[in-house]
Amino acid sequence: MNPLAWSYRSVALAGFLICAGLLGYALYAEHVLAMIPCPLCIFQRIGFMVMGVFFLLAAVHAPRGRGRWVYTGGVLLGAAFGIVVAARHLWIQSLPADEVPQCGGDLSYMLDTFPFAKVLKLVFTGSGECAKLQPVLGLPMPAWTLLWFVLLAVWTVLATRRRAA
Repeated sequence: MNPLAWSYRSVALAGFLICAGLLGYALYAEHVLAMIPCPLCIFQRIGFMVMGVFFLLAAVHAPRGRGRWVYTGGVLLGAAFGIVVAARHLWIQSLPADEVPQCGGDLSYMLDTFPFAKVLKLVFTGSGECAKLQPVLGLPMPAWTLLWFVLLAVWTVLATRRRAA
């Protein structure tokens, strides 16, 4: 069965299930494999959550015509946020060891201590725990998330551009 020929509702439901599966794996990696997420990892999860919510809303509502672009816009917003975060994370992981920023506090500590704008600045500056390479099937986790953000964004645009079936 060709996933590019699925109905809009089927694509949206599959997108939601993929996002839920990716978030489920992130929780499995955190709690079973003991891969402690850095702040950038948590932000990538937020990107998948945003995408998942809009995929679910699109699957339930299944609008026709231009109404699909509302949900696609939400999915693309989550994907764009995730792509930026994952790209930044990969860049930090590519730094030489002497240029990696020092480890900082975890995200909950930063949110309790600093204003939100400063937390965003600190998170995107990166820290030592963001530079740890923990490959999954040969690639670091941010590479996988970047791939999934791009694939899901392209897939939803293709589904939205097709005529209503």
